[in-house]
Amino acid sequence: MTAPTKSSAVHQAPDPTSGLLGTSRADQFFKGLLTLAALLIPLLLLALFYELAHGSAPAIAEFGLKFLTDDVWDPVAEIYGAWPLLFGTLLTSFIALVLAVPLSLGVAIYLTEFAPEFIRKPVAMLIELLAAIPSVVYGLWGIFVLIPILRSTVFPFFRDTLGFLPFFDGPIYGPSVLSASLILTIMIMPFIMSVSRSVLLAVPNSQREASLALGATRWEAVRTVIVPYARSGIIGAIILGLGRALGETMAVTMLIGNRHEISASLFAPGYTMAAVIANEFSEAGTTLHIASLTYVALLLFVVTVIVNAGARLLIWRVGRKSGG
Repeated sequence: MTAPTKSSAVHQAPDPTSGLLGTSRADQFFKGLLTLAALLIPLLLLALFYELAHGSAPAIAEFGLKFLTDDVWDPVAEIYGAWPLLFGTLLTSFIALVLAVPLSLGVAIYLTEFAPEFIRKPVAMLIELLAAIPSVVYGLWGIFVLIPILRSTVFPFFRDTLGFLPFFDGPIYGPSVLSASLILTIMIMPFIMSVSRSVLLAVPNSQREASLALGATRWEAVRTVIVPYARSGIIGAIILGLGRALGETMAVTMLIGNRHEISASLFAPGYTMAAVIANEFSEAGTTLHIASLTYVALLLFVVTVIVNAGARLLIWRVGRKSGG
């Protein structure tokens, strides 16, 4: 029996680079495909901005920046001003944040630091389910359940006890700025709670253990170490909730009353940018009316993109800080 020669052994050895070259080509193709998909996102944003700017060009040429400060919205006279819309959007979002942030942060802290395991997971799952409920369902619930309760008990109580303030004075209608703010509070709380909980879970255990080893109580550790460590991410969660509140349409349209005016009383009806687009765009009959509604959409788009971009930046900062 003869041993194989050196030349036959070399001839029979497989080429170690053949499979790698094929894999490399496939990886390069897949990488290029993913890069193209990623580039489509900013291109889509630019396309949306261009379309909105192009559609609102007649209103921009007619009203300019006065569109932001005028308070008259008269389709018959072709006079449009978005100040009550901008004011209503910012006011309802601000009230919703004032009410939602303490409650959401308290629930997030409880679930991450104090709740037992058999409570923590079911409640977290319910919070995620609340975030998935369509806004029109919240709106219907607000019309048939929330507004009757507010009109019969809550609003009269506020008027009787705090009626000396202009915010809680005047006739009670039911659909109002305060009603829309309360439904927004219920809608944005799951988002703030979920993101805040994720950020608090990202805090390293070494921070908790160090504070407890120095003699701090559980609450002192939360107040002085955990929450300050996750401050940027919590702010990001709040800004995400603000972005949801700014762009919410159906529930606010169903509960705010849709009156184009500014009133000091929170019991009075109001209007928002998203609500006026939902109500009037399908019925707009003139070019200037359509352009004015598109101008409102452009303002809402710019505000929402800025708010959500800031939130993503803050969440990235806290993730980098924690080593995630």
